[in-house]
Amino acid sequence: MKTSTSFSLFLGGRLVQGRGGWHDLRRVDDQQALGRISLAGPEDFEAAVAAAEASRPILAQEAGHQRQQRLLEIASALADRREAFEDLLIAEAGKPLRHARAEVERAIRTFHAAAEESVRIPGEYMDLGMTPQGKGRQAWVRPHPIGVCAFITPFNFPLNLVAHKVAPALAVGCPWVLKPAEKTPRTALLLGELLSELSCPLPPGSWSILPALPAATASLVRNPKVRHLSFTGSAAVGWRLKGEAAHAQVVLELGGNAGAIVEPDWDLETALDGCAVAAFAYSGQVCISLQRLWIHQSRFDQAVEGMKRRATALRRGPLKEAATEIGPMIDEQAAARVESWIQKAVDAGAKLHCGGQREGRFLAPAVLTEVPDESPLWREEVFGPVVCLRPYQDFGQALAELNDSEYGLQASVFSHDWRRIEQAWSQLEVGQVLIGQAPAWRVDDMPYGGVKQSGTGREGVRYAMEAMTEPRLLVL
Repeated sequence: MKTSTSFSLFLGGRLVQGRGGWHDLRRVDDQQALGRISLAGPEDFEAAVAAAEASRPILAQEAGHQRQQRLLEIASALADRREAFEDLLIAEAGKPLRHARAEVERAIRTFHAAAEESVRIPGEYMDLGMTPQGKGRQAWVRPHPIGVCAFITPFNFPLNLVAHKVAPALAVGCPWVLKPAEKTPRTALLLGELLSELSCPLPPGSWSILPALPAATASLVRNPKVRHLSFTGSAAVGWRLKGEAAHAQVVLELGGNAGAIVEPDWDLETALDGCAVAAFAYSGQVCISLQRLWIHQSRFDQAVEGMKRRATALRRGPLKEAATEIGPMIDEQAAARVESWIQKAVDAGAKLHCGGQREGRFLAPAVLTEVPDESPLWREEVFGPVVCLRPYQDFGQALAELNDSEYGLQASVFSHDWRRIEQAWSQLEVGQVLIGQAPAWRVDDMPYGGVKQSGTGREGVRYAMEAMTEPRLLVL
């Protein structure tokens, strides 16, 4: 059931009204009504998993070329309806047009990458003659779809982070149940419309998109028929879910506290250009947003002025205008939290060079120095438009300070010195080390994930596909 103001959910590929009530949505920028969403209840998740399990043998038997054709058709349909997706990303996620366009393009590429990988899933041949018992025996190992997958996604990339879970599942032949963020569910439901219209249709029951409040999701995570759980969100929630899903293989992409070090041999203005984008794009609501920036003492004052100049020059305006560079945060509560953290840091001795003023959901981009180590701005994931600068003299000490965090997702070093690069790669406790790119940079088919409190397992299309399969052995 769908009217201009009410949106149903997809259970087993069919539009139905959920049993969890209704949820009103409003635009992020002006709070105008966006309609109401039917919410799933625990019974809906149980029904979705049962339908997915029933479809599992059918999906597992599909040939690679069938999966590839379907993925290419989805990518093409996304491209045909890119403006509709951009409008939704602007409305429900509060993204400026430039960021909405980039996300849709990334999602298209993600489905293309999955289409390519779907026909080259590697197997392995083994000669078992390395022991007397194996003499004359041979073996083949083939990846087999793991089974029902459960996906839980956040508000900040409501299309591409969904694509990063759905596309690999479609590539390997796994049925799935998706719980999108309750703040941004319509983007996922629009993707569901595309899936329901495919000329190469998915088997009945093999997919569900179920917006829901967090409490209803327990019946999905704890269901023993779920063999794989992929969650993107906060560390506190992610690690709790991992404990509840002990029966499943779990991939967690959690929070970050990204840092960057700019060495004297790198052009400072070029580095600051990239660092400003990494700190303030989408108002810092990105898990690899730059929070901590080390600048060599010899150029520290110049760097502070450079970041201040870039932060104050960011263009604020209507989200649908291409020139707009920064917009509101997802809600007023999030903006108020970051505002309070900035004030706490200033009260503790930090120096605020610009920004930090809040108008409703909008928070002016903030640049700070002398932030104490114990400040939430330094220790926690801010998820807001804030960057903290700190001088250093010894490169090894800067690496140690960057590592002094519960998080370990992504970090950057701006240096041409291979000795420095090798040292950073060896010593930084993060999933990815970037050279000459600020830490918010990502290519969608690279392995991506964190260590420590930032998660476990890896995303990236091919790596997500591997996590959604299990080896099956044949011995002759």
